[in-house]
Amino acid sequence: MKLPPKITIADHFKDLEDKRVERTKKHKLIDIVTIAICAVICGADSWVLMEAYGKIKQEWLKKFLELPNEIPSHDTFARVFAIIEPQQFQNSFLNWIKSINKITEGEVIAIDGKTLRHSYDKGKEKGAIHMVSAWATNNRLVLGQCKVEEKSNEITAIPELIKVLDLAGCLVTIDAMGCQKEIVKSIVEKSGEYIIALKKNQSKLHNQVEEIFKTAISKGFEGFKHSEFHTNEDEHGREEIRHYLMLSDIEDKIDPDKKWVNLQSVGMVEYIRKVNGKTKVETRYYISSLINDAKLLGESVRSHWGIENSLHWILDVAFREDDCRIRKDNAPQNFAVLRHIAVNALGKEKSKKLGIKSKQFCAALDNDYLNMILECI
Repeated sequence: MKLPPKITIADHFKDLEDKRVERTKKHKLIDIVTIAICAVICGADSWVLMEAYGKIKQEWLKKFLELPNEIPSHDTFARVFAIIEPQQFQNSFLNWIKSINKITEGEVIAIDGKTLRHSYDKGKEKGAIHMVSAWATNNRLVLGQCKVEEKSNEITAIPELIKVLDLAGCLVTIDAMGCQKEIVKSIVEKSGEYIIALKKNQSKLHNQVEEIFKTAISKGFEGFKHSEFHTNEDEHGREEIRHYLMLSDIEDKIDPDKKWVNLQSVGMVEYIRKVNGKTKVETRYYISSLINDAKLLGESVRSHWGIENSLHWILDVAFREDDCRIRKDNAPQNFAVLRHIAVNALGKEKSKKLGIKSKQFCAALDNDYLNMILECI
């Protein structure tokens, strides 16, 4: 039986440049990449486990891979993924995403960063790698990722990630690190809307927004276009109250020189948490291109944390990303892409109502189930 994903995987990764010298090409590059994808889907988190997986599944893999010299060694996996050009690997990932997923109008795309904690190399004085990812909160898919260069930060990486995303009709949410004029401009240029957290890193704007809300509230919103939305959740002895407030038509008051592209409104979220008789109150501010929609502000701010709960948590718990000690050359960045491929494929397979970790276990035991997952690639 020929496996349907054979052509699909080969098509997605056919443009990868094989940088190995000719005498070391004992194994086909597409075979190495395919085994790696299958192994990571099934829970492998090291080159040694990747080799072990290949040897155990060798007869099954031979049904759709050439394997001219059997299964590559763990050293071969390590060497190949260390020299694969990360941008090419990323582009292959993006081609796959575009082929299986059409972003719907109004999709909330959360952009956030995560550090691969054990990817540092003290011997070479290399710090841990930090990756910025884009997460489609409704479709629950990783749309892309970009490495933050050493001695830099997310401010430089986010625009590079935005360049490769299709944002038309989508709403982009970013934490306060992304509250930068050029980032806002790049989102609007890609026909996207935005909600971006505002903190003291933009002290002048933050103070202006804080003051305008104080003024509007003290005047009972007279002369201000506003909308409000409330939620109240009470469970497990914990009560959480969220009050969302949005002011529109305020551009002339806080940005008369129009330095912030398409700034239409500002948002305030008052978060009240009551636990064991103790009350905690927190206020957060946002800038946005939306017009007077506090309900959408609330839904979008809440869904932004999906990248923490549905992506970063899965990467840490199911894929043990923070424990991974792969650190040589391009390998950490490329392995991060492998994890994202696995997260998306496992998430798109809906026949079993299981968590990601359970799906990995089933895929490792059942080749037919792994076939179903691979058909999502």
